[in-house]
Amino acid sequence: MPSLNGVLETALYVEDMARARTFFEGVMGLEAFTADHRFTAYDAGAGTVLLLFLRGETLETVVLPGDMGTIPPHDGAGRVHMAFAIAERDLAAWEAQLGDHGVAIEGRTHWPRGGESVYFRDPDGHLLELATPGVWPNY
Repeated sequence: MPSLNGVLETALYVEDMARARTFFEGVMGLEAFTADHRFTAYDAGAGTVLLLFLRGETLETVVLPGDMGTIPPHDGAGRVHMAFAIAERDLAAWEAQLGDHGVAIEGRTHWPRGGESVYFRDPDGHLLELATPGVWPNY
C-alpha cells in the first residue's frame, strides 16, 4: 500500500466570502496565500491549507492556463466540522481571543489522553475546534 503524508487541504464552503475572510483573518489570524472572488487559500500551519470556497462557485470544471490542467467541480452543503491544532499553553489565549471578538464557545471536552478541545462556530455555522495535544493517539 502506498503511504499518505497527511491531509494537505481542508475546505469549507461559505455564503459570503468577505464575511468569512473577516472572521478567518481577524479572529483566527490566518494569512491568505491567494484569493479571488470565489476562493481564499490560507496557511493553516504545519504544512496545511484551509480553503474557503464561495458556495456554488465551484460547480464547473476550472481550466487552468497553459498546460496546467483542470480542477474538477466540487461543492459542499451543510455545517461541517474541522479542528485546528494548538499548543496547550495557548488555549487560554485563544479563549480570550474568541471572547474579545464576541465568538461564543459552544462546548469543551477534556479527552482521556489529556488533550482539551473548545468548540465554536464561524459565521456560516461550521463547527470549529481548537485542540491541544492528547486528543488522538497520533496527536
